[in-house]
Amino acid sequence: MTGDELRQLFLNFFGERGHALIPSAPLVPENDPTALFNSAGMQPLVPYLLGESHSKGRRLANVQKCLRTDDIEEVGDTSHNTFFEMLGFWSLGDYWKQDSLRWTLEWFTRVLGLEQERISVTVFAGDSDAPRDDEAVQVWLELGIPQERIYYLPKNDNWWGPVGKTGLCGPDSELFYDTGRPKHGSDCQPGCNCGKYIEIGNNVFLHYYKTAEGRFEPFKQRNIDVGLGLERILYVIQGAEDVYSTDLFAPIIERIRKLREREGDKAPLLPQREQRLMRIVADHLRAATFIIGDGVLPGNVEQGYICRRLIRRTVRGGHELGMPGTFTAEVARAVITRYGAIYPELEERRATILSELTHEEERFRLTLARGLREFQKLEEGLRQWGETMLPGEAVFRLFDTFGFPASLTAELAQERGLNVDLEGFNLRFKQHQERSRQANQRKFAGGLADHSERTTQLHTATHLLHQALRDVLGTHVRQLGSNITPERLRFDFSHPKRLTAEEIRRVEEIVNQQIQRDLQATIEVMPLQQALDQGALAFFGERYGDLVKVYKIGDYSMEVCGGPHVEHTAGMGRFRITKAETIGQGAQRVRAILAIPTQQCYTLNG
Repeated sequence: MTGDELRQLFLNFFGERGHALIPSAPLVPENDPTALFNSAGMQPLVPYLLGESHSKGRRLANVQKCLRTDDIEEVGDTSHNTFFEMLGFWSLGDYWKQDSLRWTLEWFTRVLGLEQERISVTVFAGDSDAPRDDEAVQVWLELGIPQERIYYLPKNDNWWGPVGKTGLCGPDSELFYDTGRPKHGSDCQPGCNCGKYIEIGNNVFLHYYKTAEGRFEPFKQRNIDVGLGLERILYVIQGAEDVYSTDLFAPIIERIRKLREREGDKAPLLPQREQRLMRIVADHLRAATFIIGDGVLPGNVEQGYICRRLIRRTVRGGHELGMPGTFTAEVARAVITRYGAIYPELEERRATILSELTHEEERFRLTLARGLREFQKLEEGLRQWGETMLPGEAVFRLFDTFGFPASLTAELAQERGLNVDLEGFNLRFKQHQERSRQANQRKFAGGLADHSERTTQLHTATHLLHQALRDVLGTHVRQLGSNITPERLRFDFSHPKRLTAEEIRRVEEIVNQQIQRDLQATIEVMPLQQALDQGALAFFGERYGDLVKVYKIGDYSMEVCGGPHVEHTAGMGRFRITKAETIGQGAQRVRAILAIPTQQCYTLNG
């Protein structure tokens, strides 16, 4: 079975069970103030999990593009990836645990042919916030999973969310498949990292809401959120050695191997190190290709920074592998060939993907050269003082400033008869990782930063800004992304050069004129094609379903959007652009605020 066949089997199975099939959203969330990327299939559905009605009904399924970098250092092992596809199905207040767990088990055993005797499950053990999930246990027992293969784990393992301080959350039940490898120790069980058990699916029961006071209260709507990793499932059913041996990665790995062979003689690497580096190059270039394919260009902040980091880790790995100069575009071609039929945006944006990768690679090779020179200076300093130990602080500086992995620094040091304080490096790296993790945890809540009155006003101002930019600059302007909090809006759009002072003045004038006209915002649900025929702006085609919400702000703005918006523009306040900048080739960004309004605005949320 190929990855494409597995993907389609999943959609067929849940479509036959009453689930509406919805398209994958782009990697970048709509109005992305709280999340850099969609990291789970449920993320684009947060408004509906919170109770908003979905045009497709209460049973949904799809294959969602996802990206996670929390475990980026684990990439290169048998199962971790940064970009991955998540097979997901949801109940928005419809069916409950019995159907969810039954269909999940049926999908794995009857459809994919996995042996039920090799499946173990974990459930929430209970604590002072919520009781043990005996309901899920009873369902598993009725489905034929014996008590000895049901494991009770604490909240750290079997509870989802909330990602922020408040929000939807609940217990989950994970499925693990026994790979047949020997146990790592007597305490080996599902959830350990020895490789004997691999997680193949997770059923999340979202029926709690954590309040600002820290209480876990029953939520008004009981939701089911099930995520099944495509790469890991394929790895299991194909009996492959790892996810990189499946047909999803095989042509990419083969392209890397041929490029290395073409380069000729290279410094020898240990087989294990060579394998890991090839996996890193394949994973990171697949991820970067999809990121650029969704309109994100390498940069210094937010999504652009993640894209740049992945490309640079790729170039570092390619340097160790002895890859030829400017190899990233060649590998990306293999990615596009493998996935273009499923995700047509890759073919549509092929030229941009290849040129951005090449440009970023060429730039970083200069940085890499500077890093090597910096290492030489450190070496000279050590020898001058008769020392042989490279301090952990210096190793981390090479990593953080010049992009050198500690392994490359250690290898260079070993060749020169030096030692490396890896313990000191690891301490600083863990501190750096924890700071990054804490920052990421503050990012995700779904949709706008909140649905407060102020954020809603700024969201409506964003629509007026979009149309004003098109009026002033031309109809080539299209939204690339936005970020809206109660304090300000940020809007990214396509335009070849930075706004001039006169252009900024004209845009501000137009937006404020529309606000003063006290335009009424209205909403209408209609087929996407009808919305386009009426002239609605809709630049994220792969995100939309058959039916869409169209928000009209008077006679001035009309866009496909999820809401919310004010009912009338009067009282929003005075619009002012606070900053305009270039964020990439052909991409601009403006930040703007609304001065304190003089009267109350009411909201329209569809």
